[in-house]
Amino acid sequence: MSMMLLDFEKPVEELIEQLDKAKATHEKGKVDMSEMIAQLESTIESTRKSIYKDLTGWQKVQISRHPDRPYTLDYIKGMTTDFIELHGDRNIKDDKAMVGGFAMIDNQPVMVIGHQKGRNTKERQYRNFGMANPEGYRKALRLMKLAEKFNRPVITLIDTPGASPGLEAEERGQGEAIARNLLEMAVLKVPIICIVIGEGASGGALGIGVGDRVIMLEYTWYSVISPESCSSILWRSWDHKEEAAEALKLTADDMKENGLVDKIIKEPLGGAHNDPETMFKTLKGEIKKLIKDLKEHSPEELIEQRIEKFSKMGAYKESE
Repeated sequence: MSMMLLDFEKPVEELIEQLDKAKATHEKGKVDMSEMIAQLESTIESTRKSIYKDLTGWQKVQISRHPDRPYTLDYIKGMTTDFIELHGDRNIKDDKAMVGGFAMIDNQPVMVIGHQKGRNTKERQYRNFGMANPEGYRKALRLMKLAEKFNRPVITLIDTPGASPGLEAEERGQGEAIARNLLEMAVLKVPIICIVIGEGASGGALGIGVGDRVIMLEYTWYSVISPESCSSILWRSWDHKEEAAEALKLTADDMKENGLVDKIIKEPLGGAHNDPETMFKTLKGEIKKLIKDLKEHSPEELIEQRIEKFSKMGAYKESE
């Protein structure tokens, strides 16, 4: 079980090394190590539990970026069958940072759309680090309109460090593309379920984030800005990112408390990357329940409730 551990998970590291050694010895068949293996496994679990009991905002941000964490295509593979990826926005090109297509969740046809990151340097460049360009948001919108036409619920999987910040993105109307998606998603006639599976940064996340139900996995974050960028604006350096993470109130718990998301889904101990299969199963069950509930409403009711839900967010005071 060779896995990259985050800096705050160091207490587990030695135990895992001992466990690997014990397993190797056991497999050679010279000595029966089963008792020791069981003991180490339970110690690892209890150590993990105590580490994960009260994580800081910054630690949750680190888990959300873990390189082994499942990405959109992993969830599609783990939860759906018959996935047909659809490409291009019929305008510029096919944005590799945004993927989507028709799929089946058991016997329920759906449209799944999400940000896709890469696992290695080559893939990361190919996927633009999960940062979509305007054509990515326009592709997403085209697929949503297609889902509406065929009466399929839309599921979006959010995992992006932000919309692509390049000059070309601005020239092709990055702001307009995201704004258009907010407008169109608000009045889409089919159920929309938005799930933050990793990072939910700014307009990049919001561009596919307007839905009847917005849910977050336990160790994800959703905010107007990343802790590093916030720190570099306020303190002119990245050194205050931990402080920024606390101040931004970006964790799933904070978002739920402030009424900005509807539900938090528990992750396996140590995060989704520790047991992806369980994560896929949990999320799939949740999506099926949500679709069943939302299908009981007429398109008009869905739209009315969706608009009301987002209109109620935030607080303001009118000055005299």
